[in-house]
Amino acid sequence: MGRKKSAKKRSHVNRKQQVSLTPDKGTTVQRTYKDSLFRFIFKDKQKLLKLYNALNGTDHRDIDSLFVTTIENVLYIGYKNDVSFLLDNTLNLYEHQGSWNPNMPLRGVLYFARLLQDYTEASQFNLYGSKRIPLPYPKYIIFYNGTAVRPEREVLRLSDSYPASAADSEGEPALECTALVININYGQNREIMEQCRPLWDYAVFIHYIRNSLLDGYSVQDAVDLAVERCLKEDILTDVLRAHRKEVTAMFLEEYDQEQHYKTLRDEGYEDGFEDGFDNGLEKFRALSDKLVENNRKDDIIRAATDRDFQKKLFKEYGL
Repeated sequence: MGRKKSAKKRSHVNRKQQVSLTPDKGTTVQRTYKDSLFRFIFKDKQKLLKLYNALNGTDHRDIDSLFVTTIENVLYIGYKNDVSFLLDNTLNLYEHQGSWNPNMPLRGVLYFARLLQDYTEASQFNLYGSKRIPLPYPKYIIFYNGTAVRPEREVLRLSDSYPASAADSEGEPALECTALVININYGQNREIMEQCRPLWDYAVFIHYIRNSLLDGYSVQDAVDLAVERCLKEDILTDVLRAHRKEVTAMFLEEYDQEQHYKTLRDEGYEDGFEDGFDNGLEKFRALSDKLVENNRKDDIIRAATDRDFQKKLFKEYGL
């Protein structure tokens, strides 16, 4: 009976899964439209291998050495796992973020717990035995391309969420998760971009769309212009030629302009207001509404990341 039961188990570690293009139902639209494209690009194991090599300074060429472990078709803690895989005895978790989220280490803990559970069950390790179970080394990378200004690289730790008083009295925490955040906005981390062309293509495509939106184009026109330009410049051509309709539909269906500007307003507040949470957020939202009324939507993005410009606008509008 035990052998028959274990034979039925299907592990995320051993299955060669495909990354779904279907957006998550529980996520915000602004995050989903880029996440879906990111997953769609790097479901290609050859491209995923290039990304791994660029990050680790390696030169792997055998795609069969890469075993995809992505949590697929399951809404896990409200989100799908973007990309995870085993290679070089490491368990790699890659996540994309279109808005700043300091809670990614907590999500990482939950993801890794699920992946390691599958790993130990598939390998039939005895959790209660006298021998230490060998585990793959975990690596957690977050690819960020939100509008808030962030450094090229930074580290998030789960322990940063613990109370400082406990750290002073209790010593090392029993649980830690470290995430390396890599800024993949256009112009950032050029060395990695040069070594991984698919990542650079993705950054340029998003950059072109944002520029068109700032110029006042509708979402549909912004996407169409970006697609045409990328095809002419040989950027993301393999994806756009084969899946142009899907990529365009993805943006048209999932991009919500009001949510986009709400996210910008929230990120602008989270950069730090001096008026307290409620007053600061309300003040910035009032400014954003006035800028929209005066057809100055591009100034919302600048105000969200430029404190001096933000203060200048507050003064201009009597806020």
